[in-house]
Amino acid sequence: MRTVLFVCTGNTCRSPMAEGIAQKLADGGKFPASLGPLFFASAGVAAFDGAPTSLETVDVLERMRAPVPGHAKRLTAEMVRRADIVLAMTASHAAAARALVAGDAAAAARIHLLDPEGDVDDPIGLGQRAYDELAAYFAELIPTRVAGMLGA
Repeated sequence: MRTVLFVCTGNTCRSPMAEGIAQKLADGGKFPASLGPLFFASAGVAAFDGAPTSLETVDVLERMRAPVPGHAKRLTAEMVRRADIVLAMTASHAAAARALVAGDAAAAARIHLLDPEGDVDDPIGLGQRAYDELAAYFAELIPTRVAGMLGA
C-alpha cells in the first residue's frame, strides 16, 4: 500500500481536508487502478497534537460524505520517511518537512508542493465559502497530482 501524506501548518484545515477528499475520491474509484491501494494521512508542521479539525473543514467534508480525519498530528521525520509522497500546502511547509529529514536525500526527494503552481492559501478566518472553494479545488487537483507523482 502506498502512502500519501498531506502537510500544512496546524493540521486542522487544509491537510485534513485534502486527506478526507483524497480518501473519498479513492473510495469512488477516481484514481487509476494501476496505483494500487492508497493510504492517505495528514500532519502539520506546527500542529498541537490532539487539536480538533476546524468546524468549517468538518462541515465541508460531511457535506461531501468524505471521511473526517480525527485530531491534529504534528509532522515527524518518521512520517516523512514512511510516505511514498509528501504533498505540502506551501513552500515553507515543504522546507520544514525537508528539515526534519536533513541528510536523508531519498526522503527529501519525495516532498513536493500539492499545487505545482505554488502555495495553497490558508482559508482560516475567511468563512465557509473559502473552505467550500478549497474543497472543490482539491477535488479537481488531487487525483491528477497524486497519479502524476506516483507514476500512473
